Amino acid sequence: MSAQKFVPANERFEKSLHAGEKPRYTLRLYVAGVTPRSAKAIRNIKEICEEHLRGRYDLQVIDVYQHPTLAKGEQIIAAPTLIKKLPLPLRRFIGDMSDTEKILVGLDLRQAAGK
Repeated sequence: MSAQKFVPANERFEKSLHAGEKPRYTLRLYVAGVTPRSAKAIRNIKEICEEHLRGRYDLQVIDVYQHPTLAKGEQIIAAPTLIKKLPLPLRRFIGDMSDTEKILVGLDLRQAAGK
């Protein structure tokens, strides 16, 4: 069995740009416990990712109650909060992720209306 070499996300992103590939997205969704609002945010962002980023995203769901130090490190002040780590620029979205158009524009998957 051979060990796989760890390649940091930013390095994978740079390689994908040079290869002409569509970028891979690194997303973190911070939720506050097992609540209807958390469940809705998880469901909504998974649907958006599967429809628009299938095979090109890594989504990590983090419960701020179980991992408070991660939330503190990211300066999470409200939940649910989605953070787009890659591709740059870093973006934050707060709420249940039900405004699909706003999420798509923020993820640079669609241009804002009127532009």
